[in-house]
Amino acid sequence: MWIVGDDGRGVLAGAGYLLRKMAWKNGQALFPVPFEFSSKPVLSPRGHQIGFRPRANSWDAWTTEQMETYIREMVIFGANAIENIPFQDTDPSPLMRVSREDMNKEMSRICAKYGIEYWVWTPAEFPLDDQAKRDELLEEHEAFYQSIPRLDGVFVPGGDPGDNPPNLVLALLKDLYERLHRYHPEGGVWMSMQGYDPKEVDQVLEYLRLEKPDWIRGIVAGPSSPSIPEIRRRLPEKYLIRDYPDITHTVRCQYPVPWWDNAYALTLGRECINPRPVFYTRVVRYLTPFLNGFISYSDGVHDDVNKALWSLLGWDPNLTEREILKDYANFFFGTDVAEKAADGIFALERNWDGVLLKNGSVDATQAYWKSLEDQNPQLGDNWRWLMLVFRAHYDYYIRHRLIFETDLENQVNHLLAQAPQLGSESAMNQSERVLKRQDTETPNPDIRKHIDELAEKLFQTIQLQTSVPKYKASGAERGASMDFIDRPINNRWWLEDEFKAIRAMPNEADRLARLKIIAEWENPGEGSFYDDVGELGKSEHVVMGESVNTDPTMERNPPPTYLWWDSGMSRRRLSWPSFLDWPNAMRYEGLDPQAHYTIRITGQKDCFLRIDGKPALPSRYSTNIGEFKEFPVPQKDLKDGVLILTWDPMDEEMLNWRQRSHLSEVWLLKNNNH
Repeated sequence: MWIVGDDGRGVLAGAGYLLRKMAWKNGQALFPVPFEFSSKPVLSPRGHQIGFRPRANSWDAWTTEQMETYIREMVIFGANAIENIPFQDTDPSPLMRVSREDMNKEMSRICAKYGIEYWVWTPAEFPLDDQAKRDELLEEHEAFYQSIPRLDGVFVPGGDPGDNPPNLVLALLKDLYERLHRYHPEGGVWMSMQGYDPKEVDQVLEYLRLEKPDWIRGIVAGPSSPSIPEIRRRLPEKYLIRDYPDITHTVRCQYPVPWWDNAYALTLGRECINPRPVFYTRVVRYLTPFLNGFISYSDGVHDDVNKALWSLLGWDPNLTEREILKDYANFFFGTDVAEKAADGIFALERNWDGVLLKNGSVDATQAYWKSLEDQNPQLGDNWRWLMLVFRAHYDYYIRHRLIFETDLENQVNHLLAQAPQLGSESAMNQSERVLKRQDTETPNPDIRKHIDELAEKLFQTIQLQTSVPKYKASGAERGASMDFIDRPINNRWWLEDEFKAIRAMPNEADRLARLKIIAEWENPGEGSFYDDVGELGKSEHVVMGESVNTDPTMERNPPPTYLWWDSGMSRRRLSWPSFLDWPNAMRYEGLDPQAHYTIRITGQKDCFLRIDGKPALPSRYSTNIGEFKEFPVPQKDLKDGVLILTWDPMDEEMLNWRQRSHLSEVWLLKNNNH
C-alpha cells in the first residue's frame, strides 16, 4: 500500500484517512483492496485551540504524553493546527502536573514533530497606551518566541477579552511581527474585531484598504465579530480570513442550542458534553466559501465529536455527517459498533430538540445507549465512549426529574388556588410538604448512582472535571454538570421564598391576594393567555423567525438566552433568567371584541411596546426583574379579534448584553382578571 502526499503533512493526512477507514476488530486491521483514493483540502488551517491553562476542564491536568496523544488523534481526523494560550490565566491550577512554561514548549515541539502549525492566542488585557505594560508584554512575547521550535501564527483579539481601539492593536501587531520574524520568519500575525462597534470596524478595514501593510497576515472572525460574509466582502483580497468558531459551549455563546429547554440550561450548563453534528455541518458548509481556514475555540474534551467534524468538513465540506461519525466510532470504538454508535450520537443531538417534557425520544436514546454499554464492556475505560454514555443517562435523568417536579408544582398551584377555603397558612404548609417530596422521591436513583460512577471514570481516564468541589473544575460554568444535576428544575426555591415573604404580610387579605397571583401565574383563566417567551413549550403566541435552515449562524433570528445568576443557583422564578431580547412579534387571534384586555409584562429594565403598530401607554411600570408592567389594550384595536404586539429596539450598545433591557413573560389578561 502506498500513501503519497505533496509534502510530509499530505502523507500524514493520507495515513489518517487509512486509519479511519480500516476495519478494526478481533485483533485484526483490515482494508479493502484494490482501493484508490485521492483528495486535497478546501480549508487551511483546520485546527483547534487547546489552551493549557487552569480554565480548561480537562487538559490542564494532562501529562505531555496525553497531550501528544490527543494532538496526534486530532491530526488523524484532519486537523493541521493547534492554538495554545501561553500567557493568560496566571492563577495556579491544583491539577497541573506540568508547568505552563514547559507545556507551552512541549506543544510547539509536538506540532513540529508532526509537521502541523502551532499558533498562540494572546489578548492584551490592559490599556495599550500604558507604555510600561506594553514593553513588558513585548518582552514576554519575544522570550517565548525564542524558546520554542515552531510558531506559525500569533492571534491578538481586539476584544473579548481586551478593550483597546484599533490603532493601538494594529501598532502592537506590527511590533509583534518584527519580533516574531526574528525567530520564525514564516509566521504571521492576526487580529480580530471582536467587540468592535461599526466605527471601529470601519477603521480597521479602511486602514488595511489604504495602507496595505504586509506585516499582517489576515483577520480572525469570532464571537461578537462582524459577520464573516461582511468581512470577506469588505476585506482586501490579499488578506486571509480565519474563523474562530465556538464549538465548545451550548448557551451564552456564539452558537447556542436553539430554543434549548430550560431544564438542560439549568443542569447540563454552558460547557457540557455536546456533540452537535447536524447543526455544525450546516454552519461549516455555510461559512466555507468565505473562509481560508479556522481554528476553533475549545476548553476541553467534551466537544471532541465537534472537533473531528469540523476538521474533516474543513478538508471536504461535502462529507456527510454520518460518514464522519462512522469514521469516528470506527477508529475509537471499533468496527463492530461503529454504525450503532454513529446513530447514537445523532440521537444525543436530537435529545436537545424541542420541549423536553414532550420529547419521548430521550428515553429511547437512553435505552439505546444502555444496550450498547451492556454489549461492549471492553469500552468501559474509553473516555470518548464514556462521555456519550454519560450524556444519554444524564438527559434521561433530567427529563424524568422534570416530569416529576413539574407535577409537584402543578399540585402546589392547585392547593394555592384553594387558599380562600383552606386559609393562607394551611395552603402554604401543605404546599411545602408537596415540594419537600423532591428530597426523598427523586425518580431513577439507580441511574443517578450510575451517572456518578461515569463522572468518576471520566475524571480518572481523561481528567474531565464535572464538579468544582469534587474534581476541582475551575468554575461552575466550566463543565461542572454534576454540581447541578440535583438542583430544582421547577420553581421550588422561588415558592419557598415567596411563602416566607407572604407570612410576614400584616393581614390575611394581602396574603390571599398574593397566593392567588402565584396560583394563576401561568394559568390566568378563561380567555387570558400566558407566554414565557424564552421557553419553547410556553411561548405559543411568539411569532418565530427564520430557522437554522436558512439562518445557520442565527444572526438574523437569535434564539433565547439564559442568564447565569448566583453561579447557577439563583432562587428566582425560572422564567426570569430565560428570555428573548425582543420577539419578532406576538400574535393573538379569536379575541372578544367586546371585552377589556390588559397586557402584563415582566423583564429587565425598559420596554417600548407597540399594540397593532401604535405605541402603548402603561398604567403600571416597574423596571425591576419579576415586577409587572401593564398596558391597557385600546378597545378599537380589538375589532377584528386579532392583536399584534411588537417592541421598538433600544440604543443600548454601550451596555454589556447582560445589563440590557429584555422581555421575559407576557400575559394578555381578559376582563381585569387580576
